[in-house]
Amino acid sequence: MMTNPQEPKKKKKKKPHPLRDWLLYVAVRVLMIFLCLVDVRTSLRFACFLGDLLWKYYQRGQQRALDNLRASFPEKSEEWIEQTGRRSFQQLVMLTIDVLVMPRLVQKHNWRQCTRFTKAEYPKWMMKEGKGLILVTAHYGNFEIIGYMAGLFGFDVYSVARPLDNKYLNRFLYGVRQRHGLKLIDKKGAAQMMPQIIEQGSTLGFIADQDAGRKGVFVDFFGRKASTYKSIGLLAITYNLPIVVGCARRVGNEFFFEYVLSRIIFPSEWADQEDPLTWVSAAYTKAIEDFVRQDPTQYWWVHRRWKTRPKEERQRMEAAAQRPQEEPGLPAPIVAVSPVSVSDRTSRVDR
Repeated sequence: MMTNPQEPKKKKKKKPHPLRDWLLYVAVRVLMIFLCLVDVRTSLRFACFLGDLLWKYYQRGQQRALDNLRASFPEKSEEWIEQTGRRSFQQLVMLTIDVLVMPRLVQKHNWRQCTRFTKAEYPKWMMKEGKGLILVTAHYGNFEIIGYMAGLFGFDVYSVARPLDNKYLNRFLYGVRQRHGLKLIDKKGAAQMMPQIIEQGSTLGFIADQDAGRKGVFVDFFGRKASTYKSIGLLAITYNLPIVVGCARRVGNEFFFEYVLSRIIFPSEWADQEDPLTWVSAAYTKAIEDFVRQDPTQYWWVHRRWKTRPKEERQRMEAAAQRPQEEPGLPAPIVAVSPVSVSDRTSRVDR
């Protein structure tokens, strides 16, 4: 049977490594014991040190982050690009510490010691009304604490998540998330469960900044087209659900976060749009960009956000690559492309 050369090869499924996975799980549990023995400030300073090491030795990730930052902030200096990239790696490791210490540090009686809300009253009452709502954030700041706090205070929130490949860590982290009331639904079976969840008036939470592949809708993100999952827009349009876009931004190097409301998108806004799905996707993506710009160091620039290119752009690149072969003797053309690492693999996570 012949295959179409234009179709991408299916990604090989990773082979399980039970022993390695178990050892990593044990290392995490040992780390938790260490974290209980020191104060959180010391732990976060150690996380910054580990983030610097990750930046230094994870060369492929470092280059990807630098490429993404240069393309997103062409007006910035190389010094600023370097500092922002390094700090984003520190933030990534700090989030790991956050997740491990959250159950111990964040309780109903002391939440004001580690969080501050900005313009969050209206979304809170929307969730309490039980008419259905979509919460959207990104891999920015401490996105984990948003769902954690929602569950802690009894809000009926479901979060769409992709299970980790490491089954031991996955079981442990799911337990941390669900212990205080957050409900998780597996990405693979989410499509069948979502209608029932919406009809019962629950809130659906998404981390909406992953590359959606060739089947996604392409909208602007930092001046470049980015493939975006259609599911959020389709759900909002089908069920007339408002979309609340926000983040939990870290303040300094502390275990303290400010909840920032970036945008509320109401059904009346897309009712008269010529292409509602594209409009909604572009609107919440622009709201994500807005809060990322306020402090770019807290975004995961290591992500392959711009990996998949629009069909028209791919066709132009393929035509430019073939032209020197068709016209021998002519110099190869200079093709302007986005500075995204060609070794990036498409991420299929729609959490």
